[in-house]
Amino acid sequence: MSNHPIGIFDSGVGGLSIWKEIIQLLPNENTVYLADSANAPYGERTKNQIIDLCVKNTEILLKKGCKLIVVACNTATTNAIQFLRAKYDVPFIGIEPAIKPAALKTKTNKIGILATKGTLNSELFAATSEKHVSGIEVIETIGKGLVPLIEDNKINSTEMDSLLKKYIKPMLENDVDCLVLGCTHYPFLVPQIKKMTGDTIEIIDSGLAVAKQTKAILVKHQITSNNTQKGEHIIYSNTALTTIKHLVDATEKNIQLVLEKY
Repeated sequence: MSNHPIGIFDSGVGGLSIWKEIIQLLPNENTVYLADSANAPYGERTKNQIIDLCVKNTEILLKKGCKLIVVACNTATTNAIQFLRAKYDVPFIGIEPAIKPAALKTKTNKIGILATKGTLNSELFAATSEKHVSGIEVIETIGKGLVPLIEDNKINSTEMDSLLKKYIKPMLENDVDCLVLGCTHYPFLVPQIKKMTGDTIEIIDSGLAVAKQTKAILVKHQITSNNTQKGEHIIYSNTALTTIKHLVDATEKNIQLVLEKY
């Protein structure tokens, strides 16, 4: 048993979509969340830059006593997870676009993947796609501009609507019936996407699967919490906390928001 926190980091607020799934499935676990919004989006950076940022985030979380680290960023996972696992002894949970479930569910044999440039261009993404999408047409779209708008708390803006129409319309025209959200920021856009797609497209993300994997690894390493009370959660940001306050119920007594430069 270990009451040390689960560490979670992302290139900003997107990983809060993963964090929410984790604390719902594991309500007695403590967590420390690191939002590296000052360096978002990771998807526009080189592989070496992404690795350096992931090392920085990992070492901050280790100094805060984290027993396991969730890399709640598709771009960071696809570019840096192997490096992190080789460098550190702590268990890591990564995020990959949910290509396999989409490939299994599609009836039109056409799936869409909305992700960042860094994810779509990575070796890990290419290997995952090759493994699961034989005989299936895949429409890959780089969601350029979506992450900055989410970070700036412009989820419901006209700019966001315009970009989403630009990215989703071609998928509808090509008879896509499953849309994979390949960035942890994007689940916060599901209501807007559904306004455009209705029930014609099933939207798939990795949140619940990551939470289940986190639970499995905690059990495997015998480091689950023996807390009988709700876990304590600290969310750090190196920019303004405005967006986080809109995405998290900060009125909960067990959730603390902290602005800290790192």
